[in-house]
Amino acid sequence: MSDQNEWVVPCRDLAGRKRKLTVFSSNEQVVVVAPPGETAVLGPLEVGRFRAALRDAVVHLAEHDPDEANDPA
Repeated sequence: MSDQNEWVVPCRDLAGRKRKLTVFSSNEQVVVVAPPGETAVLGPLEVGRFRAALRDAVVHLAEHDPDEANDPA
């Protein structure tokens, strides 16, 4: 089990400059931070990384949810 709660996904903007998407989990939510004022352009590999980051953030939330540990169901 990892305590990592932030993932970075490389991408490009519409002008082709390198940018990044940041995904993190905070207070029972998944947060995506995009390049400020830019559009994130994702190729197939980056889409896979973005999907994995979203999945990992949700798993991190589930692993660190104190209510879930006490849930008898």
